[in-house]
Amino acid sequence: MRLLFLGDVMGRAGRAAVAERLPKVRAEWRLDFVVVNGENASGGMGLTPEHARVLLQAGADVVTLGDHAFDQKEMIPFIEQEPRIVRPLNFAKGAPGRGHRVYDAPGGRKVLVAQVLGQVFMKRPFDDPFSAVDTVLKAHPRGGLVQASLIDVHAEATSEKMALGHYCDGRASVVVGTHTHVPTADVVIHGGGTAYQSDAGMCGDYDSIIGMQKEEPMRRFITGMGRDRFTPALGEATLSGLYVETEDRTGRATRALPVRLGGRLSEATP
Repeated sequence: MRLLFLGDVMGRAGRAAVAERLPKVRAEWRLDFVVVNGENASGGMGLTPEHARVLLQAGADVVTLGDHAFDQKEMIPFIEQEPRIVRPLNFAKGAPGRGHRVYDAPGGRKVLVAQVLGQVFMKRPFDDPFSAVDTVLKAHPRGGLVQASLIDVHAEATSEKMALGHYCDGRASVVVGTHTHVPTADVVIHGGGTAYQSDAGMCGDYDSIIGMQKEEPMRRFITGMGRDRFTPALGEATLSGLYVETEDRTGRATRALPVRLGGRLSEATP
């Protein structure tokens, strides 16, 4: 199976890049399944139903969220109506929506998509991501009930992401990090056949500070004082993500490559 994961969509520039490029990429690369992190797609904070529809119509089979899952209040009722939106497994126990689902892929195949939030350096004390993902993977063995499985690890610390990657090795097809908006150079397939990358990067303008216009973040770093709100940068966005090929019989990843298209970063394609 050919899978594509796209990192955090950042504001208008990120949405435009996904809407413009994903349909062509999906056709040219003959993708079977696409997952997009939409955590920052609406003004850099959360996701509205309108912008979720933009990502889904562009070719995303599933949109994952993150710690800003419900910053846009309209998402609270919408996530109950739209099964293609996945919020973190270890979010508040009373949160609407679900943290994992199994989806149909071409040829009668099944794909598990789940998301967990890290605990290290995060502003809120979320539940243990290891036990949360363990329960889901035990119930959905790859190569058995599902032909492929993808875990989005939305976390600050690369060490925690790497620990989760090794913890899921041999059980998930893909473990990919989000949240820090900078693509890492550690794409690898672990010994148990799990493709891994610490952070897929963002779909946003890299002439920025992690997707935000530079002036206000720089002012806060230099002076320790804020004056204005953070505002997403509006230049041409780079589409950043991870491409993975998997074996249906076992769910093992057989090929994994970084993806960077457009914008300021050097190009990388399968």
